[in-house]
Amino acid sequence: MTTFTSTLPDELLLKLNEMAKKMAIPKNKIIEKALHIYLDQLVRAEYIRSYKQAREDENILEIAEEGMADYLKQLEE
Repeated sequence: MTTFTSTLPDELLLKLNEMAKKMAIPKNKIIEKALHIYLDQLVRAEYIRSYKQAREDENILEIAEEGMADYLKQLEE
């Protein structure tokens, strides 16, 4: 595991200290969990952006419609 040093606003550090005491867990574990959650949200936001972009792309819509038509044929058989 790698160690790094960072600065936080005083108010945020105070909240972190209070929560760590309340939950009886180390501050680094709270930061680690929060960072995992935040990074997952960023990845999801990227997917959302890509899908929104895809819905406006004529070529992608045509490919999707062709794929759905082929799928419907397979279901009918």
